[in-house]
Amino acid sequence: MSVTQHDLERLGDLARIAIAVGQESDHVAALSRVIDLVAELQAVAVAGVEPMSNPHDQTAELRPDLVTETDRSALFQQLAPATRNGLYLVPQVIG
Repeated sequence: MSVTQHDLERLGDLARIAIAVGQESDHVAALSRVIDLVAELQAVAVAGVEPMSNPHDQTAELRPDLVTETDRSALFQQLAPATRNGLYLVPQVIG
C-alpha cells in the first residue's frame, strides 16, 4: 500500500502539524516505506511461536524488598504552605 498526497494532508490535519512545502514527496515516500514494512511483518508466519518478553530467556535479578529510607513526610508537610489531614492543599486552578 502506498500513501498518497491526500493521505499525507489528512494525517497532517489530524495531527495538527504543518508539512513544509516541497517536502511532501519525501514524507509520502517515508510513510509508504513504513506501511510496507508493517505489511511485511504481518506476512510472517508466527503460528506456534510462543510470546516472549526477552529473546534470551533471562530474568532480571530482583533486589530485596527492603525499606531503605526513613519516612520524612511530616518534615515535608511542615515545609508546605498549606496542608490538612496529611494532604497538600493547592490553589484551585479550574473555576
